[in-house]
Amino acid sequence: MSERDDEEREFDLKWADGAEHKEPSARARMLAARWKENPPGPVPFRADPGHRGSSGRSSWVSTAVVLGCVAAVIVLLGYVNLRPY
Repeated sequence: MSERDDEEREFDLKWADGAEHKEPSARARMLAARWKENPPGPVPFRADPGHRGSSGRSSWVSTAVVLGCVAAVIVLLGYVNLRPY
């Protein structure tokens, strides 16, 4: 790319960013049209405190599984390093 092309591209970006009216994206237009006919209901900011996810297990079980896997890898690596060749 030549230096002139870079300058023209920079000018085009400045011109586009400085536009007074910016057209909304296609998704924004689609949602606005859909919500005009059927507005969405209120959605809470956070999930219910009793919500546990799809598996139903608590977070400490997942933590114990991850820590157990890490400990198993450490033991396995120690065994491989101590084994004579």
